[in-house]
Amino acid sequence: MTGTAKRLTMEAFDRLCRRHLAAGTPMPGYAGPLARHVADGDRRLLKLEYDDSAAALRLWSFLLTEEERLHAARAAGMKIVGAMKDLGTVPVMAYSLPNVVAFYPDGAWWTPCVMELSEGLFGIAQSLGLGDALCPVRAMAGAFINQAHFPIPDLLTCSVGATCDDFSAVAQRLESLGHPILWWEMPSRRRPESGEAAVTLPGGFRAPASQVAVVRSELERIRDALAALAGSPLGDVELAAGIRMANRVRRILGELRSLAYTVEPCPMPALEMLIAEMLAIHFCSDRAESVAVLSLLLQEVHTRMAAKRGVLPTGAARLFWVNPVADLRVMNLLEDCGARLCGTEFLFCHALDEIPEDLPPMESLASMALADPMVGPSADRAARIVRDARAFGAEAVVISRIPGASHCALEGTVIGRIVREELGLPVVELEVPPVADPMWPTLKTRLDALVETVLERRKR
Repeated sequence: MTGTAKRLTMEAFDRLCRRHLAAGTPMPGYAGPLARHVADGDRRLLKLEYDDSAAALRLWSFLLTEEERLHAARAAGMKIVGAMKDLGTVPVMAYSLPNVVAFYPDGAWWTPCVMELSEGLFGIAQSLGLGDALCPVRAMAGAFINQAHFPIPDLLTCSVGATCDDFSAVAQRLESLGHPILWWEMPSRRRPESGEAAVTLPGGFRAPASQVAVVRSELERIRDALAALAGSPLGDVELAAGIRMANRVRRILGELRSLAYTVEPCPMPALEMLIAEMLAIHFCSDRAESVAVLSLLLQEVHTRMAAKRGVLPTGAARLFWVNPVADLRVMNLLEDCGARLCGTEFLFCHALDEIPEDLPPMESLASMALADPMVGPSADRAARIVRDARAFGAEAVVISRIPGASHCALEGTVIGRIVREELGLPVVELEVPPVADPMWPTLKTRLDALVETVLERRKR
């Protein structure tokens, strides 16, 4: 079969789900129609459009049932770790233990979008002195107060130092409210001086070996705390096995990204790819199921490639996207404007790179943590964006500014300037609030204009 795979409304997506369940398509117990989540308040699901596949059904059900998995883990006597701000490091360590599950309270920043501001998290944050001047991650504080979105973790960790100022402020407020946090220091990554012992980090950045040693010593404290929490040893053998499993997720996702962002016609929509990339951070609270979900998506991509079937017409404008969107619906808008996603930098590219398996595990984890694009100079991050945009054949770059985020104030300007100088590509900065409906005409106009620019440039 050739042609274009349809994007489905939620109603049509749920009909597809019921057909698959009635036909006996293998589905895990958590799979089911999205209407049940709308009934719980996730009203944004009614306005999204979804990929027409069983793989997407499983992906969305997996994402939307994470809270249920966390509560089930608590009921089963497992220990729950809330890993804040490191995006891809502490969860690898936590999942190396048999009775520990880790998640990111940070993810609450999408709750106002998914629930279309009906959940009241921003209002709670405002009452705590965390107002609109801060990034939407302030919703996390509200989630800790109303306890309606995830169980309170048995252990909270948070990286501090060269991290987002907004997040640090929110986390410090949480601790003042009686939520103890195990802080660990992340130094500001710098370039090695002449003659200084240096290390090449996953992803290609360079850093002084002394900085890797500092991060390693900090992560040793996390290792000790995790082992004490679990009542189980967390030695190099356990960590090495955990790294291998994390790399399995990253390898599958790496192949999925490579194909989804390069093959013509585009075989997987932008919205599903955004969700898929998020699984690398903490496995959506189930590492084994993350492997299964990503594998099914990859299988769907291969099937569509063989049939020359895509989700967009051949020749869609190729846009590289920087920063995750606060409103998920903007990923649909991107394609409505005649573009396709051809690469991303969603603030956690270090969680997509494979962790070295030929080094002592703690050194590997320290190197990976220090490779975080957010802990070094903006020029370093821009250099990686340039490298990846070139490799994926981008024709333009979109920088999605996060309202109130301290790192978005000037970083977009630095990245945009370097992209223009190095690649000669058009760059557009868009500010995307958690619910972008009032800005929809403006966002659409600017993306339409960017796509038109790309198509005109092709004629030269």
